[in-house]
Amino acid sequence: MSLIPSRPDPDTWDAFVQAQGGHLLQTSRWGRLKRSFGWQDQIVALSDGIRITAGALMLFRPLPFGMGSIAYVPRGPVVDWSDEAQAEALMEALDETARARRAILLKLEPDSLDTLSLRERLSQLGFCPSPQTVQPPRTIVVDLSGTEEELLARMNQGTRRKIRLAARKGITVRRGDISDLVSFNALMQVTGQRDAFGVHSPDYYRQAFELFAPDHAALLMASYEGKDVAGLMVFAWGRTALYLYGASSNEERERMPNHALQWEAIRWARERTCTTYDLWGIPDADEAELEAQFGGRHDGLWGVYGFKRGFGGRVVRAVGTWDKAYQPLGYRAYTLYARLRRGSEG
Repeated sequence: MSLIPSRPDPDTWDAFVQAQGGHLLQTSRWGRLKRSFGWQDQIVALSDGIRITAGALMLFRPLPFGMGSIAYVPRGPVVDWSDEAQAEALMEALDETARARRAILLKLEPDSLDTLSLRERLSQLGFCPSPQTVQPPRTIVVDLSGTEEELLARMNQGTRRKIRLAARKGITVRRGDISDLVSFNALMQVTGQRDAFGVHSPDYYRQAFELFAPDHAALLMASYEGKDVAGLMVFAWGRTALYLYGASSNEERERMPNHALQWEAIRWARERTCTTYDLWGIPDADEAELEAQFGGRHDGLWGVYGFKRGFGGRVVRAVGTWDKAYQPLGYRAYTLYARLRRGSEG
């Protein structure tokens, strides 16, 4: 059966992404969010004449010095990689779209487990592993099946104790509304300064909340004696919940507000019939290295691994970020620029 280009409306596309188990970052809503912050978005889809069969949310961003643009598919595309004809047809459509927008490269980030067969398939399609990753390829995924007591039993003893300790030490968690974003953003600034990482603008978090809440996102705030000391933004798409943004004060940390927030986020995800909870981002190292080094390292994502490992999940790795260069000289210039820029940011 031949596949033809399709231009689905945003609701139709999002329904397809959800039905296929596609990622939150492949939704039209995510494209709308990124559109407000320097990106252009386009949905590229294929149809069998009746329904969508495959597709991708593509993001485009101009490069400096007139170098063209980059094309980026976050946590996608939504395609059956085992169907060679479908995958090839979609890659042709993505290539055509990227070239039409003067992209010097296409950056692909499949939301699929890291397997030899998929790596070989991507290589056959003209991609190579990227020296610049975007989203972290390795994460911890918590199984949400069973009762709350069973979930707690799968966590390590220290994490269970800290969840219960937070309640005994006076931490309360509320499900916030848009007015709580002022407090959340203040906590984000504190966290960014303390842990030396970049944070988004207040408008970014506001738009993310407005686009996905209340059905697909929640803002959770932890407080002690009426003062907010930590916050968390959790998302849900299909059967998967994701912890994307978290912040905390330098005060009252011994009361374990972050443990209380994660537990409430897990409960929120279960209410939405999610079956997994993605803790979103740990160091890209195998489990033996993670376990051997996390106690003594605090750089990058090492600082959060010790916290996340306690929630009883399993470590999984996606296949990572892959590039296809359309202009070899431009691509080399881009990789050098990206390396220098990342180095200057610390």
